[in-house]
Amino acid sequence: MSLINVKDIRKVYRVDEEKIVALGRINLRIEQGEICCILGTSGSGKSTLLNIMAGLEKPTKGSVFIAGKNVTQFTEKQWALFRQRNIGFVFQSYNLMPTQTAIENVAMPLMFKGINKRTRTKEAVHMLKAVGLGSRMMHRPTQMSGGQQQRVGIARAFVAKPKIVFADEPTGNLDSKTSRGVMEIMVRMAKIHHETLIIVTHDVNIAKYADRIINLHDGSIISDEPNQSIVSLDEEKKEPASAAVNE
Repeated sequence: MSLINVKDIRKVYRVDEEKIVALGRINLRIEQGEICCILGTSGSGKSTLLNIMAGLEKPTKGSVFIAGKNVTQFTEKQWALFRQRNIGFVFQSYNLMPTQTAIENVAMPLMFKGINKRTRTKEAVHMLKAVGLGSRMMHRPTQMSGGQQQRVGIARAFVAKPKIVFADEPTGNLDSKTSRGVMEIMVRMAKIHHETLIIVTHDVNIAKYADRIINLHDGSIISDEPNQSIVSLDEEKKEPASAAVNE
């Protein structure tokens, strides 16, 4: 059974009297541990598809099954609990709490799961070291570069060991060198822990990090092909990122 099964998903927005079809009839299966890139230009429907899979939007028609559960039938409360247990997010704009330190930001998903402060601090420290931020743990977002903030975001997304991590334009605010380091960290971490990573991007260079590239255009899948990730097997065996992005 596939981890994610998207069945006949359609999304239509109404703007005044006009109907705008964001997604046509999308069918898609994603397996546990896959690194998938949903690639498309602005307006292709890629972010809408991610939002529907993550329960942030409801489809007009169709269903999404995750681990055999029809999540499109979930209430908001059911979705909140399901996300806490199964899903991590990496955002383009980082979405860190500005008044909190890196440790506090990373520990937040564990707090929502009811884990005690000592344990969640220990896990947050471990994750920050894993993404190369051992010397930035007590820094707040305003004291860090964009690349460092995104690495905090990655640590936060993976700290609770989710089944799925959704990354929506995760390098959109970063320069090309920093983007490469961030992608290597994120892909390596997902592969080491056999977690499913779904990346949404318009950038073909970012798509090269995925094992599978799903190309969207005007709300339809126009291609779905395997890809040889530029993160090599040798790199996957290393501890996630290290010197990929300089502190």
